[in-house]
Amino acid sequence: MNAEKPDRNLAIEIVRVTEAAALAAARWQGLGRKEDGDQAAVDAMRKMLETIEMDGTVVIGEGEKDEAPMLFNGEAVGTGRPPQVDIAVDPIDGTRLLAEGRPGSLAVLAAAPAGTMFDPGPCVYMEKLVVGAEAAEAVDLDRPLVDNLRAVAAAHDKELRDLTVIMLDRDRHEEAKRQVREVGARLQLITDGDVAGGILAAWDERPEVDVLYGIGGTPEGVITACAVKALDGQILGRLWPRNDDERRAALDAGYDLDQVLTADDLVDSEDCFFSATGITPGQLVNGVQFRGKGAITQSLVMRGKSGTVRLITARHRFEKLRRYASVDY
Repeated sequence: MNAEKPDRNLAIEIVRVTEAAALAAARWQGLGRKEDGDQAAVDAMRKMLETIEMDGTVVIGEGEKDEAPMLFNGEAVGTGRPPQVDIAVDPIDGTRLLAEGRPGSLAVLAAAPAGTMFDPGPCVYMEKLVVGAEAAEAVDLDRPLVDNLRAVAAAHDKELRDLTVIMLDRDRHEEAKRQVREVGARLQLITDGDVAGGILAAWDERPEVDVLYGIGGTPEGVITACAVKALDGQILGRLWPRNDDERRAALDAGYDLDQVLTADDLVDSEDCFFSATGITPGQLVNGVQFRGKGAITQSLVMRGKSGTVRLITARHRFEKLRRYASVDY
């Protein structure tokens, strides 16, 4: 039997980045100041990324669609030494959740070998369908949503009424919501944060959600694909221009707006890495808990190549961290 020896797992290092972002952002929970919370997460993430031994480039930066504080597309991160890595980042998936003190906000980062992450160009939104390993071969974005729900239910050996679909609560989803309800499936509506929703749908060991469907951010789609590959699930996506100008720009740039993108199209490598740390409490991971002179974080860490999924609970002592860390804890 030929076997590779274990090599470097970058996910174990990038979790320190999402932990730092979550700790910084959590101070802004419920204060109603989206920009300040986002800026705190970005600053902490940027400073911690400087310590990671990699020649990284941000290729998917969150924030362009609403001009929020961001790590910029094309920004160099890491020490500048190999390996060369594409970075997809969402310092806060769910900035409104954090600002309003609601559950489910996360600090999220994904990485893959340079040149392997999909560049969505001018399109900041995409239609998405996410399922777990059992239903990965059963779905087709070119089929009606109802047909896909029936196929997923069959793959899970469930009745349709026992299937749970998670979806962003947006006006653009009124028809999709109607179809889910009409066939009798269970519907879970979320106000923000479809990275967590996609992972819940892809993770067969977490059976409370079976399908994510809806139109959400393309950065979140690429990030989710890294996690989906570790879970052997599937994400199907199609670029969704918001207006005629964006459609024209995408077509002029050579994008096929009818193409169904798979997890392999979004991230063309198995050696991808994912880390998410909870900021406010959620279904996926716990939020930051401040205790005395420190805090406790919980993170979900994955590697596509090995399929390893880790749930990491960490205790942070601020007095010690402040002696050497440049992050404002």
